[in-house]
Amino acid sequence: MMRMIFPTPHIDILPLPPRNQLTITSNFSKEIDKSNKKKMENHKGIEKEEKERKPPRVLCLHGFRTSGEILKKQVLTKWPESVVKKLDLVFVDAPFPCTGKSDVEGFFDPPYYEWYQFEKETTEYRNFDECLEYVEEIMMKQGPFDGLLGFSQGGILSAGLPGLQSKGLALAKVPKIKFVIIIGGAMFQSPAIADKAYGPSPVQCPSLHFLGEKDFMRRYGEKLLELFVDPVVIHHPDGHIIPSLGEKGLKMMLEFLEKIHQ
Repeated sequence: MMRMIFPTPHIDILPLPPRNQLTITSNFSKEIDKSNKKKMENHKGIEKEEKERKPPRVLCLHGFRTSGEILKKQVLTKWPESVVKKLDLVFVDAPFPCTGKSDVEGFFDPPYYEWYQFEKETTEYRNFDECLEYVEEIMMKQGPFDGLLGFSQGGILSAGLPGLQSKGLALAKVPKIKFVIIIGGAMFQSPAIADKAYGPSPVQCPSLHFLGEKDFMRRYGEKLLELFVDPVVIHHPDGHIIPSLGEKGLKMMLEFLEKIHQ
């Protein structure tokens, strides 16, 4: 029988790296672990800070002869979640039941309310002091509030309250209003009230104003801008409504909210 003889396999034995090289590799791994741990801790810290950073609480004042529920539907259906989640919105009804026909009748169900009454011929306001007391009472019970959001008659009221408060003529029992968001707003048309609410110097309260190209109150809203320091203005193509936010408007809105949240 023939005997098969196989060659002995060749095995390369690699030398171990120097002791100091092993130490460097080990230390490098530890540094990576420390760095990753620090990043995770920072990330958790940011998440915790975001959760603890409460959105500003905003009292929302509806338009003439509408309601808090109507304004809520208008805002929540028109503005995206990216905006709404940055605000703690509180919608309330005005103190006085509607005294005439509402422009939203047939579009939104009653009841409808008014913040105050006015005479078109004389521009005199009725129940205005009662309105101020009512708003202050709401802010005391449901606050503290950081800012105001107002549409139409609610916008007129929201725009005038910071000036009245700064002079001690309204909201004396609640914290200072930090910002206002005015949609389709205007100045008070009553000279007696306007003289108290505006001037002699511009209103220092940060403000965001929505102006519609087809809004019948546009020229009054433009006049209102002159009464505020550095007002932020979002233009939209619609009329006297709560507008949707286009790309530019959304960007401006988020920037304003970030500014007031700092």
